[in-house]
Amino acid sequence: MVELTINNIKVKAEEGMTILDAAKSVGISIPTLCHIKDLIPSGACRICSVEVTGQRGLIPACAYPIYEGMNVETNSPRVRVARKTIVELLIENHPQDCLICVRNGNCELQDLSEKYSIREHRFKGEHKDHAVDISSASLERDPAKCILCGRCVRVCGEVQKVGAIDFINRGFTSIVSTPYNKGLNVSDCILCGQCILVCPTASLREKSTLKTVSDALNSRKKYTIAQIAPAVRATLGEEYNLPLGTDVTGKLVTGLKRLGFKRVFDTNFAADLTIMEEAHELIKRITNGETLPMFTSCCPGWVKFLEQNYGDLIGHLSTCKSPHEMEGALLKSYFAKKMGIDPHDVFVVSIMPCTVKKYESARPELNVENLSEVDAVLTTRELVRFFNIAGIEFGDLGESEFDNPLGESTGAAAIFGTSGGVMEAALRTAYYKLTNEHLADIDFEAVRGLDGIKETSLNINNIDINIAVVNGIGNAAPILDELREGKSKYHFVEVMACPGGCINGGGQPIHQKTDKVIKRMKALYEIDKKMVLRRSYENESIKKLYDEFLGEPGGHVSHELLHTHYVDRRKVRKVVVKK
Repeated sequence: MVELTINNIKVKAEEGMTILDAAKSVGISIPTLCHIKDLIPSGACRICSVEVTGQRGLIPACAYPIYEGMNVETNSPRVRVARKTIVELLIENHPQDCLICVRNGNCELQDLSEKYSIREHRFKGEHKDHAVDISSASLERDPAKCILCGRCVRVCGEVQKVGAIDFINRGFTSIVSTPYNKGLNVSDCILCGQCILVCPTASLREKSTLKTVSDALNSRKKYTIAQIAPAVRATLGEEYNLPLGTDVTGKLVTGLKRLGFKRVFDTNFAADLTIMEEAHELIKRITNGETLPMFTSCCPGWVKFLEQNYGDLIGHLSTCKSPHEMEGALLKSYFAKKMGIDPHDVFVVSIMPCTVKKYESARPELNVENLSEVDAVLTTRELVRFFNIAGIEFGDLGESEFDNPLGESTGAAAIFGTSGGVMEAALRTAYYKLTNEHLADIDFEAVRGLDGIKETSLNINNIDINIAVVNGIGNAAPILDELREGKSKYHFVEVMACPGGCINGGGQPIHQKTDKVIKRMKALYEIDKKMVLRRSYENESIKKLYDEFLGEPGGHVSHELLHTHYVDRRKVRKVVVKK
């Protein structure tokens, strides 16, 4: 332990801690912009500057280690002037459109401006002028609003290990961009949206489909249907200051009905259906000696990453569509026929925790008879904006039940929103299908949590099924490289692109705290634990669907509606040799 003084307070802290962490341990807040917890400090923005006795200049608290006898001032007049000047300089080179900005009221630069009581423009100079990159189906990139904190670069490169964006140019012309300043649609970006979660301004944001959905709701011709992903119900309440992890399922259904949706279904129904198809596919691969390990395919960011970087391994992906796409396919076939509605008039809106689902819904490989299964995707954040526009006081809403027949689900479906949840749900069903016995202990603690790679095995009929769960796309390469080298020991591998799974997806409420992710995950496990039925094959509506329409898992109708194929999207780089 090291003893130091911070603002005349004696502090004992662990050797090696930074000034920022030591101050936080005694309740002293120091503002930051470039800092990301658990990553090596960069000290780039200098907004965390503090005064240290014996040091000539101000010191970045996020990057400077403490030492015995250190005396620190975090709020001296010199420090306040420096911080205010830094914020003023950032503001003067920032668009002055706060009132119409998507991050108005939730912007760190705006918060700092208020904190340091900036009420005038003291500096005048040249402004950056950049075009907004709208090339992607999921994200928009506005370099003019970038304050060069570098957080998006670090998350993309160090956490996700995709490296789709980085600093280019120097000095005043520096910006964060893609290689050769091309559009996101031709970069290595997998559209996971983790960059949005760390961006302090609106330089990175989701591509909004609010107008498209609003137009559909106002159309007399369209039969509008909403479906809700499992992770949304455990996070949306945060935007209304409800306790972390509050389950707001019933209020969500009521709110969507008030927006004008004719039916509201639960994507968890399709998650149970996905498990039935995926478990059948896994059993078939194991018993017939087909391609192993089998990879889960419900995360479109992971699928895009594999197609772009490991196209030779796409045969390992399960052919199952993701749950919301399965639900969309059924709504435009089974449900439309039951209701006597033209499938072209059915307008399906998915409420998702994810930004890349917007890209996924536009993939032609997922269409049935040239008809999109999902017409629009709204992120959790977009739905909150929609409620606000409609004047819906979410906290005052009563609770409603999902519509049927595509609204019933089990606990296995609820945990789809967490890292390890898909694996856990699939094994519950696979065990039963192979042994005709219920698995006694259905809580797979070994695949839960935030570790990068989680491993376990399950003995089924004297066969050890080796499984792995990859938490975050940045941890996928070792398992993929082993497979390429012929050294893989696994039968089944789950990969979620976002750390923590969908519960921490790029479309979720913006935050910077790991404890939020843990509480969100816990909320979904609590939903599972409280359910009477916790195994997908116990879902009576699923059984009825197979009896009336699909036939059997993996059958002809299921294959046509619920399965897909993938594309090797690795870039071919031509080398031109000059004569």
